Amino acid sequence: MLLLKPLGDDRWEAMVHPGGKLKAGRRVHVSRDLDVEVLETTERGTRIVRLHTAGDARTAIERHGHVPLPPYITRADTAEDAERYQTVYATESGSVAAPTAGLHFTPAILAALEAKGVLRADVLLHVGAGTFKPVETEDALRHVMHEEWFRVAAVDAKRINDARSAGGRVWAVGTTTLRTLETVADERGRLRPLEGETRLFIHPPYISRAADRLVTNFHLPRSTLLMLVAAFAGADLMREAYATAVREQYRSIRTVTRW
Repeated sequence: MLLLKPLGDDRWEAMVHPGGKLKAGRRVHVSRDLDVEVLETTERGTRIVRLHTAGDARTAIERHGHVPLPPYITRADTAEDAERYQTVYATESGSVAAPTAGLHFTPAILAALEAKGVLRADVLLHVGAGTFKPVETEDALRHVMHEEWFRVAAVDAKRINDARSAGGRVWAVGTTTLRTLETVADERGRLRPLEGETRLFIHPPYISRAADRLVTNFHLPRSTLLMLVAAFAGADLMREAYATAVREQYRSIRTVTRW
């Protein structure tokens, strides 16, 4: 069971496997102090579950839960992954997966960028279940996006708008960051402070209004993230990048590097 978001009263929305066995009424025994009861199935196939524990539910999650590694990493998670799959600037819990483009940044790199005069603005988006869901419809535009919660504070929206007005370029670190910026941007690309849920599906053809550059990783086939990158950079440039990675034998994505 992959817990997606809390719903109150120790209830959570969760992705489950195998779905055929985990139907309403099923109770899963995790440990002496934690059982999970399946309450209902949602319209999109996730489950509403209730955690039964003698103490605090979040404490039980921390004790018995595992880090949800990306699907292309086939080993079991380790204690180090709880730190390894966090960005150095992460402050709030809520994502169901790490925003992996940000994993490349260390405190030293951020300090070096600041010394060069690069301004930094923070936005918040809780990566949702959609990052795991491939596009399975024959017509990609019929794919249904999961909602993701975001927040752009007034101070950060102003910092980005002022930088752009002064001729600066906005670099979005990660597809989730770009999606957040595009959600709160108006037709002129001006950002407004806002928080809520977004279902924005960025795919070709799409012209970015809020960012000029995108720092991202390679993405899996048939993923909405791959479609976002194709929309932002253009399909030809994206194919060239992937062809270069194959030709130059870039490090396998199955290898986990210690940063």
